[in-house]
Amino acid sequence: MNREERIQQILALKPEIRREQILEKLELAKEKTGNLIAEGTLLRMIAAELGVETQQESLEHAHKQSISHLVPGLNDVTVTGRVIAVYPVKTFEGKKPGKFASVTAVDKDGVLRVVLWNEKADVVESGALKVGQVARFSHGYTKEDRTGTVELHLSNKSKTELNSANATAEEYPLSIGKFASKINEVKSANKTVNLKGAVKQVFSSSTFARQDGTEGTVMRFMLADETGELQIVLWNEKALELEQTLKKDTQVQLISGKVKTSSNGSIEVHVDASTFIDVEAAPKHFTKISCLNENLNDVSVEGEVASVPVCREVKTSKGETVKIGVFELKDDTGDVRVSAWRNHAETVANLLMGRKVVLENVYAQKGFDGKLELSTRTATVITVI
Repeated sequence: MNREERIQQILALKPEIRREQILEKLELAKEKTGNLIAEGTLLRMIAAELGVETQQESLEHAHKQSISHLVPGLNDVTVTGRVIAVYPVKTFEGKKPGKFASVTAVDKDGVLRVVLWNEKADVVESGALKVGQVARFSHGYTKEDRTGTVELHLSNKSKTELNSANATAEEYPLSIGKFASKINEVKSANKTVNLKGAVKQVFSSSTFARQDGTEGTVMRFMLADETGELQIVLWNEKALELEQTLKKDTQVQLISGKVKTSSNGSIEVHVDASTFIDVEAAPKHFTKISCLNENLNDVSVEGEVASVPVCREVKTSKGETVKIGVFELKDDTGDVRVSAWRNHAETVANLLMGRKVVLENVYAQKGFDGKLELSTRTATVITVI
């Protein structure tokens, strides 16, 4: 349906509206959207504002509708996208109790939150709709969320079809990466933002009292990319969910974080139940023995056992008697003495020469004889290969 056909359809259903009024609204809409949205889509939006439901394009055209062209107020909308985030099903009470679920989908042009109501949420609840799948969401309607972002809602007449055939990464990206903002681009004018980066520092969580007397949880961490660093604030269930998984250098993908200005005027991003965070384990980095120095407080090494461990009990400066196991570790660059304390002494007690060992989160220091050695701490992980 071309522009003139759409205008005539609106005029036929709303004879009190003049053609010039429609054209004026169209020009204003084009100016407001920077000419980035097709005229047909803008005319459907204008029709919705006027209370007119225009005829939808053929199913084949609807299948190809771009996420970036969606605007609030559209009916009978069909889009296809790759699911990159799935949120748990939630229930609600009231005169008509029910449930809903939501997913985030992408195509080559945009990112979209899809809300599935009541029985339409079954595809999420059953596990049939998963991250990575390409899905076709048909006969939905669009509306704005509380931040002004367009969402697609699926109700009784809507359908969700799973189809990954012939889906390419170019047409349906595998991650949010293409749509992630750089940290130095995040401004207070932004309402929501997508980010990718590495965790640089994690702060302990804390609790606070809500006005209704219940207790909430908040946690903060610093996220960094090549352009800068930004504080991320996690609230309640998100703080509890990520408290154990967020570590220094872990890679984070964040979808739909809320941009806020802190009390000191700095920009920060807030994360609640409507935000999706994917945390990838940090790649392991092993330091060569020849590169060790006493300034290294958190280091990982791997090598072979070069001497039979000697275990004994010693008394600490606090008068505590503890076990220690001492052995030599070597790699292709040199060797170093390892002091394994307390429970770690039992782990290394039966190591045989030539056995491969990985030590994570140990620290380097000079021993009593002035030579550099590695020592374990409570958080040290020793893996025998």
